[in-house]
Amino acid sequence: MSEKHPNAKLNSWFERSGWSKGELARQVNSKAHASGAHHVSTDTSRVRRWLDGEQPREPIPQILCELFAERLGCTVCAQDLGLRSAQQTPTKSGIDLPWAGPQTVQLINDFSRTDLMLDRRGFLGTSLALSTGSALVEPMQRWLLPLPGAAAATSAATRPVIAGRANRRAISQVELQFLEEATDTFRSWDAQCGGGLRRKAVVGQLHEVTDLLREAYPQVRQRLFRVTAELAHLAGWMSFDVGMQPSAQKYFVLALHAAKEAGDRPLGAYVLHSMSRQMIDLGRPDDALALIHLAQYGSRGLTTPRTQALLHAMEGRAYANIGEVNRCYRAVGDAEDTFAEIRAEADGDPSWIAFFSEAELNAENAHSYRDLANREGHKPKYATRACPVMQKAVQLFHDQVAGEHTYQRSYALNLIGLSTVYVLQGNPEAAATTAHEAAEYAKQIRSERVNTRLRQTAAEAVRRFGNVGEVRHLSERLAAELPVMPAERGKSV
Repeated sequence: MSEKHPNAKLNSWFERSGWSKGELARQVNSKAHASGAHHVSTDTSRVRRWLDGEQPREPIPQILCELFAERLGCTVCAQDLGLRSAQQTPTKSGIDLPWAGPQTVQLINDFSRTDLMLDRRGFLGTSLALSTGSALVEPMQRWLLPLPGAAAATSAATRPVIAGRANRRAISQVELQFLEEATDTFRSWDAQCGGGLRRKAVVGQLHEVTDLLREAYPQVRQRLFRVTAELAHLAGWMSFDVGMQPSAQKYFVLALHAAKEAGDRPLGAYVLHSMSRQMIDLGRPDDALALIHLAQYGSRGLTTPRTQALLHAMEGRAYANIGEVNRCYRAVGDAEDTFAEIRAEADGDPSWIAFFSEAELNAENAHSYRDLANREGHKPKYATRACPVMQKAVQLFHDQVAGEHTYQRSYALNLIGLSTVYVLQGNPEAAATTAHEAAEYAKQIRSERVNTRLRQTAAEAVRRFGNVGEVRHLSERLAAELPVMPAERGKSV
């Protein structure tokens, strides 16, 4: 471990500012909270460690630059303060990719082509590693930074790079609209049927769109990158749904890069939300919290109330899984209050956030309470708090499924969630009955996520109430109808 040395540059700026350590800590917290980075909580001892050579994480370097610039009336960058910006801290992770348009297009094109060619579940997992901790969070922090050489990257990306295609006609607005509508259709199929049915179709469409991005279409470049980001995100979400975790993460990362090229911060925040959800499922709540805070900080002032509510709800899930009860309650309250601000069609929500309905809001918040119950040793008060909220979510999803035959996966997942709450409350008969209903929907969709959660719920019910006949019957049924399928594996780094 390398020895830390006092940061002479930062000490110099600090002395010139005339602030005390306590005042600088207060200034950092104030600016961070004003910009949406509510997770930042700096104190005098932390400032002392920075001065002694500790390197703070983003967004602290940027906040310090802004504070000293305002205080002393000059431009200040991270290097001036002797700090590493996120761009200067590369990792060896396979997701630490260059933030430039042409490279993003090539990476998505190559990865989607490989995915299409190697159509064997789990094959990609032998060449991918699932990144966690700083190997995941630090590369994602570069989403906050301006694109390096943006003008040059834009120029390079708009030049034809495929031989023999320089004279191809420009893509029409009608064709571009068709691509956007096709993406919405894929998203609807995923919600109804699960990720296993149409994943390859999405990956194929993604590959085709990256071919278009390699053409000379400067007038629609941002719009094409936005479609690319949505398709890459959907490919990641479907991969996540069928248990291909490393592939899912790689698609999410590529989607974030494409969203950055599109200049679409809300879409990027949505991608980070999905990455956060994946980390919760993988038992990495600290990573989940870092990612959702990055999403909130990077999209502050740019998202609609519906998207803000989604981010708050996911923040609540992360805090619940860490065991931060009060912060979980605060995030859940923020989600509810922000959702109440939605004003019908006037909010201009993008199509990718349309799924986040009142049913989804209740589902996320109920899962936060349920997760607290799991985390806090099955404390009855959290399960009791979760139960009516989960029941409301299930009823709302039932009405949606019955009326439109959509969101079948969400209905199944929340039936399973309600079953787990009944287990926590010591009601094995209700747990088994609800899980049996979920199993009926599991047979109609292709979602390893649904199947896995059903198996886990049944296993916990057997562990606690193995002598109850309904519980034994549930376990026997799932063993026959939902055998364990091989899933892509990847080691954490």
